[in-house]
Amino acid sequence: MNNKPDPELIDEENPEWTAAMLKEAKSAAELFPQLVQPQNKVIATIEFDADIISAFRTTGNDWQQTMNNALREWLREHAI
Repeated sequence: MNNKPDPELIDEENPEWTAAMLKEAKSAAELFPQLVQPQNKVIATIEFDADIISAFRTTGNDWQQTMNNALREWLREHAI
């Protein structure tokens, strides 16, 4: 087996990462914290009436966040 790299596949502007480069790499969350959602969400299976889901879906693509915000507001108003 030939272990030499194929010169046709070498990209001088984007070299293969070394162990040292990987060690120094930063995550997207570190570089762009404003773009990365916090990981405090929990995936849950829950049943709602069809009309409730339909109403929230009409609010747009972020309907689940809208529903989350509505539930959070309800919790603020009804201290449990």
